[in-house]
Amino acid sequence: MRAPIRSDALDQAAGLRRLFAAREKRLVPLVANPLLRESSVLLERLASTLAEDGARLLVVDAADSSPAPLELADIDLPACIEPLGRSVRYLAARGLPRRHVDPRGSSQAWLSAVEQAAPDCDVVLLHASARDLVRMLGQREVRPVVLTGVDSASLTDAYASVKLLAQRSQLRTFDLLISEAGRPQRAEASAQRLASTADSFLGAVLLHHACVDARQPAAAPLPLALQRLGRAQLGRAQHASAVADEPHDHAAPVPGAPALSALLY
Repeated sequence: MRAPIRSDALDQAAGLRRLFAAREKRLVPLVANPLLRESSVLLERLASTLAEDGARLLVVDAADSSPAPLELADIDLPACIEPLGRSVRYLAARGLPRRHVDPRGSSQAWLSAVEQAAPDCDVVLLHASARDLVRMLGQREVRPVVLTGVDSASLTDAYASVKLLAQRSQLRTFDLLISEAGRPQRAEASAQRLASTADSFLGAVLLHHACVDARQPAAAPLPLALQRLGRAQLGRAQHASAVADEPHDHAAPVPGAPALSALLY
């Protein structure tokens, strides 16, 4: 007959699970779109949303349009991470994922090193092209946030990114962040068109989307749809559902939260 498990052993196991769960970082991949002029604004808006919701954030900016990394990046990553405001850290990382590809064509080890280089951050916002994300993500179960505008060229690039991530990383759910360019109805129609095409041809599902007017000042309230998207990415679905019931069009910014647009780029 098996001896009963002591309650103190159960308590210890539960404590260990909580300890390691607390150390696990949440990864938010942001798919770069080279044909979108407002990419830096959308990056800032998403980073602001995550930070205002309480995340201690590391922004890893590895898109082809991002700033060049510091010379120390290959030997001392922590020294290259720059603080931005109260709860945001920033790493300029253009080209770094491709400089750290292993013989199997993977950059997963480099991404793990980046995550370990910022132990005080619990969320990593990883801005990179779809091809670099495929090398870094491997088989991680994450939901990419795809960037696009309302023009045909950027929508085509967004669809190509969804296709690459679906076929090579088996990631068949995604979120969408749209620069509406003062045309909110066209932005909504573009989201529906991309969602329908991705579902029909790739079996990929759009879960959340948000339209952002990049002409708004950095201190303007963040759209509720963007708040919902951010909270869903953080795994706070219940909170996101509560926000969905709010009657207002925008959520008020957190008092004292710094606008990241003054700090990024």
